Amino acid sequence: MTAGLLLPGYFRIDKQRRPTKDAANIAGTLNVMRKMMDVSKNARAMGRLKVACEKAKRDLSSTTQTWIEIDSFYEGIDFSMKFSRAKFEELNNGFFTKCIEHVKNCLKDGKMHKNNVDDVVLVDEAVAYGAAVLAANLSGTCNKNVKDLILIDVTPLSLGIEVKHGNMSVVIARNTRIPTIKEDDYVTVYDNQTSASINVYQSESNKIKNNKLLDRFVLDGFPPVPAGKEKIKVCFKIDANGILNVSAKVKSTGNKASITIAGWKLAPGSH
Repeated sequence: MTAGLLLPGYFRIDKQRRPTKDAANIAGTLNVMRKMMDVSKNARAMGRLKVACEKAKRDLSSTTQTWIEIDSFYEGIDFSMKFSRAKFEELNNGFFTKCIEHVKNCLKDGKMHKNNVDDVVLVDEAVAYGAAVLAANLSGTCNKNVKDLILIDVTPLSLGIEVKHGNMSVVIARNTRIPTIKEDDYVTVYDNQTSASINVYQSESNKIKNNKLLDRFVLDGFPPVPAGKEKIKVCFKIDANGILNVSAKVKSTGNKASITIAGWKLAPGSH
């Protein structure tokens, strides 16, 4: 019997590829013919593989093991592989761990315990449900299922500016209800500083290198004073439509600058 054994391109020759080939030859049933890197260059084959893997992932939601099977996968070679839920969980354990951290943060923000969770709603379902509730409220529909629900827009992530040492100073914390206005005071960091770059960031890390830069602008008009003597007032304003306006003002001179950011995202929730 001659079959094709497809090996991942990242398999090392000395520790993974050669032992696999030797084992196949010893078994007397396989003739190793292709490497996985050949398949990765074929868009059609990779597309079929992704579809088959997606189906296997769904199957593993209701069974402990399934088969990934593709007829004439590559150059007439059939592909067949048994795949278990345990292996799927092992391969994706890192992603699951990250998801659990997000779930814990959500429960903490909502001041809830995991024992209080009755059901888990998928993201698409939650978005569709929220949109339906909003439509009903805007149209004045007196549906008893939604009449007592209030749709609230909140900031999904914290918003702030860059400060000394590459840190981020939060001005609007995540889960803040909008519309909202928040202000904070800052000081110059250099002697005789004449201007400041106001870099607006979004996310939860203390370090800006881990967060998303939304936009930036420059504030001019500082008097020549020692570091820390001039104050800067920074104001973040989000209107009902989710438009973010960030402004800054030199306290002593009144010089102002601002920027409007419309491309960032809100997270709708209903209570």
